[in-house]
Amino acid sequence: MECRAGCAACCIAPSISSPIPGMADGKPAGVRCPQLTADNRCRLFGRPERPPVCLSLRASEEMCGFSTVEALERLAGWEQLTRPDGHETIRDI
Repeated sequence: MECRAGCAACCIAPSISSPIPGMADGKPAGVRCPQLTADNRCRLFGRPERPPVCLSLRASEEMCGFSTVEALERLAGWEQLTRPDGHETIRDI
């Protein structure tokens, strides 16, 4: 499966615990990556500074569903199920 152009669900819904350019402490769940353009494209795509976590993601029907809304819902749900600290995420509030 190929990424849907402009989807960016994987750049918004999940938390990222490792540093990323523009967020030295990582990215909280539900927060747009600062590297996203206005049309939801990655400024770092294909560049060496793109974080390993981003490089490792692969679009799949299981993760992305059939729409951006479905991808956001799935990823937010997985984020909630796997968060280690038990704290509320932005989606819970």
